[in-house]
Amino acid sequence: MASDEPLVRFSGVQKSYDGEQLVVRSLDLDIHRGEFLSLLGPSGSGKTTTLMMLAGFESPTSGDILLDGRQITGTPPHKRNFGMVFQNYALFPHLTVEQNVAYPLTVRKVPRAEQQERVRKALDMVRLAGMGERLPARLSGGQQQRVALARALVFNPQLVLMDEPLGALDKQLREHMQIELKELHRQLGVTFVYVTHDQGEALTMSDRVAVFNEGVIQQLASVEDLYESPANRFVAGFVGDNTVLSGTLQGTGDGTAIQMPGGYLLPGVNVNGATLGSRVQACVRPERIVLHPYAAYPRGSAIPAAVTRSIYYGDHLRLMCDLGHGQEHATVKVALTHSDASAYPQPGQNVLLEFPPESTRIYAM
Repeated sequence: MASDEPLVRFSGVQKSYDGEQLVVRSLDLDIHRGEFLSLLGPSGSGKTTTLMMLAGFESPTSGDILLDGRQITGTPPHKRNFGMVFQNYALFPHLTVEQNVAYPLTVRKVPRAEQQERVRKALDMVRLAGMGERLPARLSGGQQQRVALARALVFNPQLVLMDEPLGALDKQLREHMQIELKELHRQLGVTFVYVTHDQGEALTMSDRVAVFNEGVIQQLASVEDLYESPANRFVAGFVGDNTVLSGTLQGTGDGTAIQMPGGYLLPGVNVNGATLGSRVQACVRPERIVLHPYAAYPRGSAIPAAVTRSIYYGDHLRLMCDLGHGQEHATVKVALTHSDASAYPQPGQNVLLEFPPESTRIYAM
């Protein structure tokens, strides 16, 4: 098998539970060896169903799933050599940590001496050395999550599949475990496929992210491309924060621009081929908008706005600005670093907001 061949290939995969409504629609997806791929999307988008079909717990209604070029659509879960980590950890409460981790080896009839060595290495890997005799009830949530991860890794799987494994942890521990998981992935080089509805989590850990909505992958890209260049309006709204402006698409000497009801023309990138004169929406990240002191006449792509509120986030300040000019829901979010402190306007003050054309992404409605 050539090294550039994907480890897993979904080809035309569809899934329906009732024979009518498709939960997953015509899925084509390649998963590369050694990558950390996240399946991201809202509830009901098809991401978990996709993972369950890969694990073998669900069968496709149609289409093929290939592993190393070989059909596995009918292969039962225990013969796929995949590690699995669930949100609820699924540990056996009556077994010790060591016995839980050894369970996949026992099922595979690995000799006892080899089991002990592999379990020791797996517990070292997840920083649980010395805790092998404890029962799960005596562990914290983070420690239980590590046991589940050790159990998924102990038999050297080709793939590790994770279904929202950090969802039950508190925010600080969840962020700590994200870093640990990413580092473990880097050390092991095993292929990870990770389901989450948390876009921050996906951006933190992944090499690539597949954004699902209504059973379809809306965009599959690196985390940088996903954030900087959303492929459509759904991805722009689901991944990261945005200010959304409504208007009509106009042509300019250099390309296209969104013309807003107040007559202001903001040049931008016409992402998905909206036609001139059509209704469009422009999305701009809060940290890309440039704040200027108010002047009588706006220059370039800067337009007047009024500061209505400021919110302290710790690492940055966020200004909420009222754009007016006939805009619906015309609140513009502007993120300012603390180095900008001397320029912080107060609520009630007028400002100019500049929307850089390369960061103003225009989508058909």
